[in-house]
Amino acid sequence: MNLSYADRIKLDTRLSERFICLDPKGYFLIKIDIDRGELVVEHYVNMINEQGLAVDPESGEVLSCCSIESRSPLTIYRARTAKELGIQLTEGKGPNPITYLDHALYMGRELQKAEQALITNQGYTQD
Repeated sequence: MNLSYADRIKLDTRLSERFICLDPKGYFLIKIDIDRGELVVEHYVNMINEQGLAVDPESGEVLSCCSIESRSPLTIYRARTAKELGIQLTEGKGPNPITYLDHALYMGRELQKAEQALITNQGYTQD
């Protein structure tokens, strides 16, 4: 069955509303560096509390998406393509920073979107 563009957006929105377990190894902020022609991924650590919320490992405070507080990334990854960056995240040295398969799939989708924005010299906002 072919979906219209509007139906695809509705389906994607509905699927985004499902419950997911947060990755105990942390979260990622994806950016593009147009001047250097690179994708940039910052990996931040967190802990998951009993309610399933991400908390700062030092303070125990719940982390908010709207926070103006600046945190330092554990690791910064840079690459020229989504595939190159994905390989760093899943096959690189040291412990793998992604625990859950749904997190890996999400990262792949977002990295592809970021790469397309880089190629077309457009802005990128992570979902």
